Amino acid sequence: MADVQLVGVTKRFGAVTAVDGVDLHIADGEFVTLLGPSGCGKTTTLNMIAGLEEVSAGEIRMGGRVVNDLSPFERDVAMVFQNYALYPHMTVGENIGFTLRLRKRPKDEIRERVARVAEMLELGQLLDRLPRELSGGQQQRVALGRAVIREPAVFLFDEPFSNLDAALRIKMRGEIKELHHRLGVTSVFVTHDQEEALSISDRIAVYRAGRIEQVGTPEEVYARPASRYVGRFIGSPQMDILVGELVRAEDGAPAYRLGAGAFPVPPALAIGEPVDLGIRPEHVHLGAEGVPARVRVVQPIGPATHVTVEWDGGTVTARVGGIARYAPNDGIHVAFDPAGMVFFDRETGRRVELGGAEHG
Repeated sequence: MADVQLVGVTKRFGAVTAVDGVDLHIADGEFVTLLGPSGCGKTTTLNMIAGLEEVSAGEIRMGGRVVNDLSPFERDVAMVFQNYALYPHMTVGENIGFTLRLRKRPKDEIRERVARVAEMLELGQLLDRLPRELSGGQQQRVALGRAVIREPAVFLFDEPFSNLDAALRIKMRGEIKELHHRLGVTSVFVTHDQEEALSISDRIAVYRAGRIEQVGTPEEVYARPASRYVGRFIGSPQMDILVGELVRAEDGAPAYRLGAGAFPVPPALAIGEPVDLGIRPEHVHLGAEGVPARVRVVQPIGPATHVTVEWDGGTVTARVGGIARYAPNDGIHVAFDPAGMVFFDRETGRRVELGGAEHG
């Protein structure tokens, strides 16, 4: 196994800079997800780690050695693609053991290792089938098996669940996470699905236009987003960003004024400081106290209901447990949990720490 370190890694395609000076250290045995929208540079970064794309500038190190000029084989990485890339004329067992045959390993060793990997991935009864006889989830397991059997230093995953239906994606997330805990191999996973990233990662690198906006644990990027961009990108429903002003309420306490409403805020913020307020649905409370509002949209999602409310000055979405008995145009009061408030500098978009210091 090995750690992976990117030092000022840049990739240019002609006049276009796809990846711009990325610095990232992935510890030995860590599972890190590169997360961002299409075209942000995450897959290009993965391809450079794999050796499928040349680095325009910077260094990639694995296990302490620079690998810029090494082939994918010499880097000892195994990659799982979104299209599975199985050989259609080979059986499941032959697909899994293909890399061992290329290395001219003894037949008995191949047979034994294929059987062991197949058992791990619950493919033991499918070894004689062809890929076309398998479901999408089974094909993805075969692709995983082909990577696992190599016993690489690093696993690379390029949106491996994008072709699966929603229920199967959730199941495969659990299987990938369990597999990582079992093998402990350094893993780099690429996805645009923030829920996927939050559920499986040790840490997440959030990409924006070829650069990393924030690196942190799932809890950090969700609860303490480094910027307005991360706050909006992570979470479903999205964090609401509200543009108002810090004032003193009638009782002298600091508040954030949004049109006709004023919401109490932590006292560390300076009155008049130009900041935007970020609030997540679980920190929005509906009831008989707070700012008068009206219900705009009600969206039941099974275990909870998303209720969007508005007033003269703002619109937010609350997450209410169970089935909420609200209807559009119902009168309601809305309040925010001050502990769940996040503030962003209006000019830079960076999160502001309570006390006035920007988040770095």
